[in-house]
Amino acid sequence: MNRTVDRAEGERVVLIDGVAMSLDDCPVRDVLDSVGGKWTSLMIMGLAEGPRRFSQLRRFIPDISQRMLTQTLRDLQRDGYITRTVYPTKPPSVEYRLTPLGRSFLALLRSLVRWSAENHAAIRAARRAYDAGEA
Repeated sequence: MNRTVDRAEGERVVLIDGVAMSLDDCPVRDVLDSVGGKWTSLMIMGLAEGPRRFSQLRRFIPDISQRMLTQTLRDLQRDGYITRTVYPTKPPSVEYRLTPLGRSFLALLRSLVRWSAENHAAIRAARRAYDAGEA
């Protein structure tokens, strides 16, 4: 059971699976906030088969804007999920690849992808029922 409690020293914590985590520095909230965006997961999946250049990632996710692609790549690099390598060609080429941290997250993400595919029809049916006032 998850719940919020106050510690004696005034620190507010949330209990998640029996582990007390500070509301001010909760690792679960911090990580899910950074990987929970729709583009982040797709970007990590796009790098699953190996390194890709910017244009290849853009083709992999055709509905992402160039600005959002750039920002998502920067965020993933900042958090240590990917590396960015610039090659001294004319014009310079840039390649992105998963780090060991990114590959470890990929293993979890693949499970989520499988679960999503298996349960998507049920989720959509539940949404339709809710929107129709049946739930």
